Amino acid sequence: MDIKTTMVHRLFYPQVPLVLSALAGVRVSAMPVVSYASVSEKPSLVAVSCNPQSYTCKLAVKSGAFSLSLLDADRTGDVAKLATISGRKAVDKLKEAGIKYSPGPKLGVPILDGAEASMELKLKSKLSMGDHLLLVGLIVSAKASDAFGDYWDFRQYSPILYAGWREGLTTYSGS
Repeated sequence: MDIKTTMVHRLFYPQVPLVLSALAGVRVSAMPVVSYASVSEKPSLVAVSCNPQSYTCKLAVKSGAFSLSLLDADRTGDVAKLATISGRKAVDKLKEAGIKYSPGPKLGVPILDGAEASMELKLKSKLSMGDHLLLVGLIVSAKASDAFGDYWDFRQYSPILYAGWREGLTTYSGS
């Protein structure tokens, strides 16, 4: 079957969403992202694709820093809330979504409480890629729960498997 080129990204689903959070002044915003990759080990760089019109993306660029948090499947509702609240309208989108966070130890960016993993990243570059902006961040701090050794222990951690947005967040349970 032929697939429209504008739909090819869906071939990559399910995908584990990360929550990108940023802080600039008193404004806090966050959004789920599913297009990301580790692009270098030395230095440790991660690239994230996001809509340049999103308020969270604009805050990350303005502040020059952002965080990425990985949540367990029992936090699927939190990810869905972030996708439905406008960062432009909320002074603190995380607070409005009922998600607790703390400032990261190195950059002060929002780190979600209870995240299975979190990273603080300093924005190293941004590149316009079609209708999205590719943010490349240098990892300055990374933490993970006990469910991570050298690899994830999926008996302790259940990833959210994002399968698209159909009248709300759609996930795949794997069963």
